[in-house]
Amino acid sequence: MEDLGENTTVLSTLRSLNNFISQRVEGGSGLDVSTSAQGSLQMQYQQSMQLEERAEQIRSRSPLIQVEREKTQMELSHKRARVELERAASASARSYEREVDRNQELLTRIRQLQEREAEAEGKMKEQLQRYRVCQQSLDAASKRLRDQEDGLAEAGETVSVLKGRLSDLQWSVMNQEMQVKRLESERQELKEQLELQHRKWQEANQKVQELQASQEARVDQEQRIKDLEQKLTLQEQDAAIVKNMRSELARLPTVERELRQLREENACLREMRDTNGLLREELEGLQRRLGRQEKMQETLVDLELEKERLLTKLQSWERLDQTTGLSIRTPEDLSRFIVELQQRELTLKDRNSSITSSARGLEKARLQLQEEVRQLSSQLLEERKKREMHEALARRLQKRVLLLTKERDGMRAILGSYDSELTPAEYSPQLTRRMREAEDMVQKVHAHSSEMEAQLSQALEELGGQKQRADMLEMELKMLKAQAGPAEQSFLFSREEVSSLRLKVEELEGERSRLEEEKKVLETQLERLTLQGDYDQSRAKVLHLSLNPAGAARQRLHEDRQRLREECARLRELVHALEAGGAVPPDLEAAAGLPSSGAVADGVWAGEPESDRAQGELLPGLGRPRGLRARAETFSPLPPPRPALSLQTRKKEVERLRELKKQVESAELKNQRLKEVFQTKIQEFRKVCYTLTGYQVDITTENQYRLTSMYAEHKTDCLIFKAAGPSGTKMQLLETEFSRTVQELIELHLLRQDSIPAFLSALTLDLFSRQTVA
Repeated sequence: MEDLGENTTVLSTLRSLNNFISQRVEGGSGLDVSTSAQGSLQMQYQQSMQLEERAEQIRSRSPLIQVEREKTQMELSHKRARVELERAASASARSYEREVDRNQELLTRIRQLQEREAEAEGKMKEQLQRYRVCQQSLDAASKRLRDQEDGLAEAGETVSVLKGRLSDLQWSVMNQEMQVKRLESERQELKEQLELQHRKWQEANQKVQELQASQEARVDQEQRIKDLEQKLTLQEQDAAIVKNMRSELARLPTVERELRQLREENACLREMRDTNGLLREELEGLQRRLGRQEKMQETLVDLELEKERLLTKLQSWERLDQTTGLSIRTPEDLSRFIVELQQRELTLKDRNSSITSSARGLEKARLQLQEEVRQLSSQLLEERKKREMHEALARRLQKRVLLLTKERDGMRAILGSYDSELTPAEYSPQLTRRMREAEDMVQKVHAHSSEMEAQLSQALEELGGQKQRADMLEMELKMLKAQAGPAEQSFLFSREEVSSLRLKVEELEGERSRLEEEKKVLETQLERLTLQGDYDQSRAKVLHLSLNPAGAARQRLHEDRQRLREECARLRELVHALEAGGAVPPDLEAAAGLPSSGAVADGVWAGEPESDRAQGELLPGLGRPRGLRARAETFSPLPPPRPALSLQTRKKEVERLRELKKQVESAELKNQRLKEVFQTKIQEFRKVCYTLTGYQVDITTENQYRLTSMYAEHKTDCLIFKAAGPSGTKMQLLETEFSRTVQELIELHLLRQDSIPAFLSALTLDLFSRQTVA
């Protein structure tokens, strides 16, 4: 790029020189033609000079703009090259790290294989040495046998001693047999006791079955009690809605008697449950005794097996001298022989450790030589690369010198032709300025060329030094290869195996990386699909129900809403018609009808739903209904249509409506008073329960009840029970921070005895004792 810029400057100077010469020639011809037009020529000359200056400015600006553009392009290219180089450097660094990791793994595997090979060779050597030792021991044993045959007379005393020991052993065997017989008699007694326990267990099972039957009967009776209670509540509701309070009070004594009977039955059933718990505890104790008896029987069997094993061991000791052929007649001889073998094994292990240490030292030396060879080869490659770079730099500098010399010669030729054509009088300040610029440029070129020549000489000197260093490194590499030749021949087979293993490891690494990339791609696709709301069609299926409960519920809701709107519209029209005092439309007569006053007085609406009537149930222990709901917005089905209404009948209907409104208002007031009474009664009932039981019961959510004891140390100490099963027949204790502190009571009363009241009473006593102690 610098060469192109210098060439453009040379061409621009040549063009400006030619234009100036042509203008000077035209100006001289004009002076020869006429002397009278000197002023006009001066004006033309001035204008031409101005135009020339403007042209020079434009020309000077155009290379500047071009240079700026080239500069921006060069900066962009440099930035791109830097980014590409950084990317390439990062990629090469990552690949280098991966290669380093792979090389380390392969080196560890190679070391492991080499260690295994060394271990296998050591084992082979150990086995050979053991074989030789065994042969030597056999030879020594044969010699000892010959010596023992000569000294049989001396061994008589030892035989007598051994016979005495045998008699002692026989006595011990007889004692063991006596013990075995005694154990057998004890086993017979234990068997008899086991049979007795088995009979007791059968009787207990029968009792348990009877208790289970009684418990089932109790459950049925409890269910019957609950059904009766539900029937009682329903009857009380019907009595509260249909009958008056006197008939209800008349029936209360009979209901109380039934409740007393049911409570007595419930108390009997609770006693039966307590007896059932006691029988269960007795059954658990019998089962534990049965387990102990079975363990004792197992110990008897183990003792018999131990007896048989001792007998076989005694017989093997008696036959050991005959089978082995060695002088091993007692355990002391055998222990002595084992000690000798262990000493020999220790000496062999010492020799093996010394051999393995020497082998490891040789292996370390070989690895160090290989590492030095690798380092020298890498240094050699670096030096070669540097030499090639210096050679390329020298070639570029030589080309640059040639171009500069050519440019210098061209500039000298241009200046010489310019000096030859112009006289000294025709010089102008502009030419002097150009001459100075040209001289400065020539000086700069000379300085640059001298710098380039110095750099070239320095590069040539460095190149010579690098060549000498490369030659020395090649000589050292050849020497190391010559030294490592014998060692490599010894490990040729292991290197072939290592190379094959390296190829396999590289293949597996490539496959693993490919599979990991595929796994990442699939995971990203799966995450994207799951975020989009997709699902696995192979595992999940979307079922569109033909009888969708949600759709049916929406349809019913829509129909009810439409029906209610129509009914409200009809009732509004009827009310407007009755208030206006006009005739009732014929389409409303079919749907118009009013309830009788007696039905309203009894508090019954024929169109009232069962859910509203169910709210009049009684609280336990209270004789008044919990609530009455009377709606003024909805009306009961109207009486059958009448053919025509006169004025008197319409007045009667209006009066009836007024009476009905008054009755509705009185019913609402009564309902409000009943609500207030029941709120006060409920508060009194809760306070009484709190003072009697010591627990405050609060409903946290649906089917969850929080119990707080009056003796709790902290306000947050509470128990939470959840109602489960049909109509909340079963209660489950949920885990809280306070429940974790009473695990013993939970295991005893809830898990074993299955009694929530016993658990609550025990917890109350525990908390009360803590407060009294504190």
